[in-house]
Amino acid sequence: MKSDNAIPPVDPPSLAERIRLDMDGFTPSEKKAAHLLLSHYPFAGLDTVAEFASRAGISAPSALRFVSRLGFSGFPDFQKHLREELEAQLLSPLAKASPSDKGQGAPALASFAEAVIGNLRATVENIAPTEFDAVVALLSDPRRRIHFTGGRFTGALARYAESHFRIVRSHVDFIEGQPVVWRDRVIEIGRKDVIVVFDIRRYQEDVTAFCETAAKQGATVVLLTDPWLSPIARIARHVLPAHIVAPSNWDSSAGLLLLTEALISAVTKHLWDTAKPRMEAVERLRGGKP
Repeated sequence: MKSDNAIPPVDPPSLAERIRLDMDGFTPSEKKAAHLLLSHYPFAGLDTVAEFASRAGISAPSALRFVSRLGFSGFPDFQKHLREELEAQLLSPLAKASPSDKGQGAPALASFAEAVIGNLRATVENIAPTEFDAVVALLSDPRRRIHFTGGRFTGALARYAESHFRIVRSHVDFIEGQPVVWRDRVIEIGRKDVIVVFDIRRYQEDVTAFCETAAKQGATVVLLTDPWLSPIARIARHVLPAHIVAPSNWDSSAGLLLLTEALISAVTKHLWDTAKPRMEAVERLRGGKP
């Protein structure tokens, strides 16, 4: 697809995405530093070198070698990058460039589509296949109960996923993110449960609180988020980030939808022997022909 309009560049992978992709190639000390940073991203990296090294259980020189391995000239350069990502995390629709700003006219369909296509490619390129496969295996385990949830806008994606998974396997439901709704549901969540949560900037505290409570009770959390990582990433077993920046005051959910539909497809194939009879039964109940 071509357009005469200037195509905005796709946002580069976040530092968190790069670390997750390169994790297997890190030294033991680098892995300790990486795990610390990802456990409370990006705030863990905003301490002094000595504090960061101490919390990671490595020496200060090892911490400096870690940031050098990531391509930074030093710790100040590393922290400058983290602060820039933190600002991006907190960016609201109103804080973005006004559509009436010079050079920022309302994007045409073609140019917007090009940006979204770029996001889809970047999403796929920055997710390790082993991580995606691990999520598929988890969601295909018939012994697990799967709960989908999300935020103000992403809740619609969670509901979409739940509607599909409910057809191909049992023990699937949707949980509203508001505390008044989930508090009487979370008491039944335990080690056999999987929470699949959608959360992108600006991250919702009530959704985070639900996931933290479920994790404390033994549930496994799978997070679909943006490149800057929802705070839920610190307790999630698996994280699938999608690129969301678009030439708009609003972020794009196309990357999240790509991941959702890819998971639906992969799990359906994985469970086909049991999914096919369920799908046939649904069609019969709807008056269709299997």
